[in-house]
Amino acid sequence: MSLPRKLRLATALFAILLLSRIAYAQGPPADLLLIHGHILTVDAQDSVAQAVAIRHGVIVKVGSDAEILAFAGNAPGIRTIDLHGHTATPGLIDTHAHIAEGGVNELYGVKLSDATSVAEIVARVKAKVALVKPGEWITGSGWDEGKLAERRYVVATDLDAFSPSNPVWLVHTTGHYGVANSAALKLAHITTATADPPAGTIDRDAHGNPTGVLKEESAMAPVNKLIPPTSPEQMRQGILYIEQVLHSEGMTAVKDPDILQLHWDAYKSLLDQGQLKERICVLWHAGSTMESARKALAEVNAVPRIPANLGDDRLLSCGIKIYMDGSGGARTGWVYDDWLRNATTPDVTSSGAGNRGYPQTDPNVYREMVHLFHENKVTVGTHAVGDRAMDWVVDTYALVEKEHPQPGLRHSIIHANLPTQHALEVMGSLQKNYDAGYPEMQPEFLWWIGDIYAASYGPKRGQNLEPLKTLRSRGILWSGGSDYPVTPVAARYGLWSSAARQTAKGTYGLNPFGTAEAVDMHTALRSYTAWGARQMLLENKIGSIEVGKRADIAIWDRDLYSVPIDQIKELKCLMTLFDGEVVYTSPEFH
Repeated sequence: MSLPRKLRLATALFAILLLSRIAYAQGPPADLLLIHGHILTVDAQDSVAQAVAIRHGVIVKVGSDAEILAFAGNAPGIRTIDLHGHTATPGLIDTHAHIAEGGVNELYGVKLSDATSVAEIVARVKAKVALVKPGEWITGSGWDEGKLAERRYVVATDLDAFSPSNPVWLVHTTGHYGVANSAALKLAHITTATADPPAGTIDRDAHGNPTGVLKEESAMAPVNKLIPPTSPEQMRQGILYIEQVLHSEGMTAVKDPDILQLHWDAYKSLLDQGQLKERICVLWHAGSTMESARKALAEVNAVPRIPANLGDDRLLSCGIKIYMDGSGGARTGWVYDDWLRNATTPDVTSSGAGNRGYPQTDPNVYREMVHLFHENKVTVGTHAVGDRAMDWVVDTYALVEKEHPQPGLRHSIIHANLPTQHALEVMGSLQKNYDAGYPEMQPEFLWWIGDIYAASYGPKRGQNLEPLKTLRSRGILWSGGSDYPVTPVAARYGLWSSAARQTAKGTYGLNPFGTAEAVDMHTALRSYTAWGARQMLLENKIGSIEVGKRADIAIWDRDLYSVPIDQIKELKCLMTLFDGEVVYTSPEFH
């Protein structure tokens, strides 16, 4: 063969190869179709469609069955899923869930979240003691005095008789307090003579002796530091466990706040192994001092910073978390008026003064910390439960934005249980002028810990808890979450609670917080989808079913917009897609 002929043949072969590669890259217009469905898109118009076309994990067409089938044509290799009239929504988003820690607790600790009496808790811990060696720590979590028949704290004397040689530490469902047995108190050197630490409380009996109940981090730290740390493999397994639960609940994105290096390394390891199939946006633990704040800033700077991310939007470092105050259940939140016991009796401190909680971070130090992060363009999420704490937080955000505007950082108020009229005004102004000041709410609090909330807040303040309708009327956007493991992780409970506002046990009535602040399901769903995506800084990529967005989609057994509110609590996820991949299918899907 002559050289010119060889060249012509080589050129022709190259052209064929190039065209085939282009054809492969372009491929069919879609590789997956969802048809015959009821698609709640949660777009700006709240459109409803029948079908969706997906290509390479991205939504490329939304419309009627006829439109989608015409768009796909007869191209080979397109997979079709018939939804059989079932409802589809964007994958649900939880903007405040400690899923890594919660998964570890469920796999390796004593589960107490469904315990209904002190006796039941004692029995579960006793059974665990029989399985471990003397001296080994026993840990558990999830107890809630509001759900116990005795309606009181678990205390050391409940645990001591069968655990004299094993230290025991049981964390309350809120995470803001727990109970240690006497063996654990002894190891932690907590005695009658031990004074309450700053920003912490050692609960005491009528004689001044520690009951074993320790409130807030500074009081819990002497015990926590003695407990063997979670191993990297345990952390990975915990995340994998909860990932499966999330998929079965139609949830595809989570903001995991207050993480440490161990959590980040576990997420990164699973991402590298191709096992991270959730979008995880983390907030780093910032502590309560300038020293700890600078350490957190260094951790933020050591990983890709927003808008950069890892794994094609699967792992994002979204900012840091600071605690302004404590808990409503523990009565350690920073409030203007005394906390209550039994919804009527004012709570008092060990000194006899009215209990109005306290800051977890010195207010002036907090303000310095926020300045540091804001100047370095790091998003701040601040835990604020009480009304006084909220006022300080929003005023701090307003101050730093005025001094050095950084629009788009979306500083948030985590929990935001009890905003004052002042806080509402400032949040509205922050959102309008700086794209900041967003409440990250947990409507599930009203349900799961609603009975201890009703006791602590009382009937007057209770009417203004989680004031979703007021937020909506003022044009203030918020996002929904669970604070798992404080409450169950399933977002359907938050959707339901946003509208029902009912407590779990009804100790002070099923609706001690009233229903005036309830919202409809259109609004509730938006808070767990489109508005949640904003707080993960991913609103252009997830949160609605629209062309160009990721195919993170959940299929349900009923239409969220048409069924009675009570049925929302019983929603069943039939299928979950993440990046166009089916990651969960219920046996009931047909």
